[in-house]
Amino acid sequence: MNVNIDSSWKPYLEDEFSAPYFQSLASFVKVEYSNYKCFPPGKQIFSAFDNCKFDNVKVVIIGQDPYHGVGQANGLCFSVSDGIEHPPSLKNIFKEIETDIGHAYPVSGNLEKWASQGVLLLNATLTVRAHQAGSHQNKGWEQFTDAVIQSVSKHKKGIVFLLWGGFAKKKAKLIDNDRHHILTCGHPSPLSANRGFWFGNKHFSKTNFLLEKDGLAPVDWKI
Repeated sequence: MNVNIDSSWKPYLEDEFSAPYFQSLASFVKVEYSNYKCFPPGKQIFSAFDNCKFDNVKVVIIGQDPYHGVGQANGLCFSVSDGIEHPPSLKNIFKEIETDIGHAYPVSGNLEKWASQGVLLLNATLTVRAHQAGSHQNKGWEQFTDAVIQSVSKHKKGIVFLLWGGFAKKKAKLIDNDRHHILTCGHPSPLSANRGFWFGNKHFSKTNFLLEKDGLAPVDWKI
């Protein structure tokens, strides 16, 4: 695996890249991509970082695994490539934006526009084997992405962290809540959303309120 990551992140993550666990992880990923169909495509593994430079980060959304269906994952959590049908969680995200802010439900599910505005769309695990959810968990990715969260927490101030669902909420312990804003709610998956734990959270308008209060430009959530 070639660690081809935007240079703005390297000063904060170079110790991770040289750590033994990351060397083992890189070897594992290389073997998996050589022997199996894996997602996202190799050049997009670090898309979350390439599309959102360290200096620009102002919002962090934490997902768990990349989508494991053909053509879905593009390296940004909850995002899919242009022309791909929206997965259920993404549909519910767009529905909440529609009711919260009033933006019409979009055609594309590609969230690169959010990333370019400073929204780090970070999956805890950055790769997955096709059609096998969770297949690359506990191989080292979580240690790496935990380090990313801790680095953002340590070196930035006033970041809005959006922690959706039980898995993401556990990441709160990595974040200095005296320096940052943490918003939590249920996961946008139908199982959680249909039980009343997602819709009505107003996280998108709340995020912009917090950003503007800190003198930062709001995120244009329209795709």
